[in-house]
Amino acid sequence: MGFLSVIRRWALRDKMPIREIARRTGLSRNTIKKYLREGAVEPKFKTPKRPSKLDPYADRLSAWLLIQSRKSRKERRTVKQMHADLVKLGYDGSYERVAAFARAWRDDRHRAEQTTGRGTYVPLVFQPGEAFQFDWSEDWANIGGERVKLQVAHIKLSHSRAFLVRAYPLQSHEMLFDAHWHAFRVFGGVPGRGIYDNMKTAVDRVGKGKQRDINARFKAMASHYVFEPEFCNPAAGWEKGQVEKNVQDARYRMWQVMPVFRDLAELNQWLEDRCLALWAETLHKALPGSIADVWQAEKSVLMALPPAFDGFIVRISELPDSDYANSRTAVSVNPGQSGHGWSPFCDYVSFTMVSVFSSSVKFLLHSFRRMPSPFNSMRWALCTIRSRMASAMVGSPIMACQPETGSCAVMIVDRR
Repeated sequence: MGFLSVIRRWALRDKMPIREIARRTGLSRNTIKKYLREGAVEPKFKTPKRPSKLDPYADRLSAWLLIQSRKSRKERRTVKQMHADLVKLGYDGSYERVAAFARAWRDDRHRAEQTTGRGTYVPLVFQPGEAFQFDWSEDWANIGGERVKLQVAHIKLSHSRAFLVRAYPLQSHEMLFDAHWHAFRVFGGVPGRGIYDNMKTAVDRVGKGKQRDINARFKAMASHYVFEPEFCNPAAGWEKGQVEKNVQDARYRMWQVMPVFRDLAELNQWLEDRCLALWAETLHKALPGSIADVWQAEKSVLMALPPAFDGFIVRISELPDSDYANSRTAVSVNPGQSGHGWSPFCDYVSFTMVSVFSSSVKFLLHSFRRMPSPFNSMRWALCTIRSRMASAMVGSPIMACQPETGSCAVMIVDRR
């Protein structure tokens, strides 16, 4: 390698003639021209495959080496002992040939483990605006004087490492969609792809390798925000190691030092303010400046944020004839009463109110239940419509009554 380096330096840097290089090195001019033309850095020689006395015993020796590699260090047999065993079986070659075979076998096995086994890792190096990582965790907070277990969404930009933490009562689609909307709002745009584990709200079935049956509603959300979802291998949390570490850091940075809150909205506002403060306080380490400094540079390459994604639609339908209704009751959408946000309907779904038009409607209402405190922002009681044909109805109508005013409304929700 050093010899070829001298030849290349004389020819390419010092502009020495080929004839003079041949005189100094003793090589022919054709050999020197070949090295320079091929751009060779070190000489490569083809070693012909020659038969060896060890060939008939190669499979047996490989099996012995594999068995010994699975034993503890003190129980392993040496290569010299294996050579002695081969001699008893009729091998008349040298020990050096057996030792060379053992070294090559260990090198091949180590190389295979580095490329196909546990030694394979996704490099956590990302371009600005390239990706974000998402994960859930469980934590506790004091809300309204009660200690409540919460499902916490963690979203982290992979390049700048800017992050957002938000708390929810459940890990349902509604909470997932809301967490993405607020994260993109705080980040100032949408990255190109998202990295997830195989959570049930995103993946219906895990196939071989990277094959996934993606949930239809999750795919609609990803299409709405125009990013490509990417899913880790099962039990391979290091493939989204940045957000995994963020889950651990958040516990002592936020959850162990937080005050008491009146409601969930106040808690999430405190979490958002705390995240922004930590951006300015925390150094990026891989790049100069703080997380906030790197985020300011990354923000310009993020895609502009579209409107919030609504994972529900309302369908016009009819109530069936029953023992408790004198006539068929038409249900139509009232656009003036539609809205997006938390509602006591159907465990905090995005909702659209629909009105009931009938001169005489008699429903037998049952299964009253209140929403659990402290999340009951409106004093509504949920009930179902008891009907002889309720099981045949598509859309599962829900009637909500407000006892204080006596008003009622029917909601029919379809999942996308």
